[in-house]
Amino acid sequence: MLSKKQQLLKRLFDIVFSFAGIIICFLPILILILIVTISTKEFGLFSQQRVGQYGKLFTMYKIRTMNSHSKGNLNTDSSRITSVGKFLRIYKLDELPQLFNVLMGTMSFVGPRPDIVGYADELKNDDRIILSVKPGITGPATLKYRNEEEILVKQLNPKKYNDTVIWKEKIELNKAYIKQWSFLGDLKLIFKTIFT
Repeated sequence: MLSKKQQLLKRLFDIVFSFAGIIICFLPILILILIVTISTKEFGLFSQQRVGQYGKLFTMYKIRTMNSHSKGNLNTDSSRITSVGKFLRIYKLDELPQLFNVLMGTMSFVGPRPDIVGYADELKNDDRIILSVKPGITGPATLKYRNEEEILVKQLNPKKYNDTVIWKEKIELNKAYIKQWSFLGDLKLIFKTIFT
């Protein structure tokens, strides 16, 4: 687990750079929300309850990429993804509103991706170390499975494959991230995310 000093350093970084990111990206976020609202005929800002630090639920924000609210975390129904949504997902622009989550303190730039109820909240024993940190916009598991949708859509049973293969590996990757945490490591993951 991260020490109080490490948590403070991580939080200070999040506050400074999420605030700067919001200043830079505020207008583009508004424009994207407007474009998506027009193209989907639904409000372009998507919100969903996710499991956060210590298992507490919080509202996570994204720019809508589907024609209606997605059920679950797999988002494998490609027929519901709009053409604008595909572009946003490729370049991860749909994640930009999460800068507000980071500033509010419900998320961090780096950490385990926030899950819907039924996954992180059901972790047992030492796996629950994952809940000791704030969920992140990016992280080692996020980078490894950045093409998760493509992997799942090829499976006969996407949910089973996710639950028995991908989810289990994500747990191990996230546990290792927390146990080996360093500020420099977070910076490397952020730069790797940008250039990947």
